[in-house]
Amino acid sequence: MSQTPHVKAIFIAPSAGEPMQSLLKAQIISAGIQGDRYANNTGAYSNTAPKKIRHLSLITEDAIHMANKQLTSYNSPTYTAAQTRRNIVIAHMGADTLNQLVGKTFTLGTLILKGVELCAPCERPGKLLHKVGFMNAFEGRGGLRAEVLNVGVISIGDELSFNREGLNDSISR
Repeated sequence: MSQTPHVKAIFIAPSAGEPMQSLLKAQIISAGIQGDRYANNTGAYSNTAPKKIRHLSLITEDAIHMANKQLTSYNSPTYTAAQTRRNIVIAHMGADTLNQLVGKTFTLGTLILKGVELCAPCERPGKLLHKVGFMNAFEGRGGLRAEVLNVGVISIGDELSFNREGLNDSISR
């Protein structure tokens, strides 16, 4: 696998609170990943006001590693990629670079996405798993919500690309 940012894992949960299921590829529809709770409007935050775009959530492998390193230093339980409850895990990209994609258009394989807002860590993953520390450990590295601008298929290994102009570059990890 190259050092280019790419899809490391894909996850969905059919409805709120259900464990995340790993996929090798997924059909992306205008509302998100086909079969996922937010595309089905059955996510825990689907009906909150104000209404937010929750088509896809992305997090970096680096962010998970750094958060788990912090948790381990406090003898707290760690979180797997699935337990973060994000849809897509990106390898070879720093959390800071992913965060800078808010308001930017980028591609993931053949998909065109727009970064909408950061995924601020909440208590939900920890509560579902009866673990502590998620909010603090993932602060500033909780991921990105993205809007789907075209439909298609996403697969493990699909590359993430964007215009690097104006971004602080922390791609390789």
